[in-house]
Amino acid sequence: MPIMEISIVPLGTKTASVSKYVTNSIKALKKNKGIKYKLTSMGTIVESDTIEKLLDIACKMHNTVFNDKIKRVVTTIKIDDRKDKKLTIKGKIKSVQKKLKV
Repeated sequence: MPIMEISIVPLGTKTASVSKYVTNSIKALKKNKGIKYKLTSMGTIVESDTIEKLLDIACKMHNTVFNDKIKRVVTTIKIDDRKDKKLTIKGKIKSVQKKLKV
């Protein structure tokens, strides 16, 4: 199961705050049924059963940020895709916590 981290940054905003743009991209993400995600302070982690779905979601999230005032958007994507075992957001966190003995 592939996992994607996505960070979307609009350029040319009137203020330094971009939370309203992040909110719009999360709304686009939530329209996808059965998708697990975790919002973090620096991006959003998304879990899906195929990489194609992740890339489609990334495209939709990216495009929601454009409007009549925002003409440029920088989107950074990282994808972790393993074929030898199932990946999950929770599983990756548990693996590290186990090693930290948390």
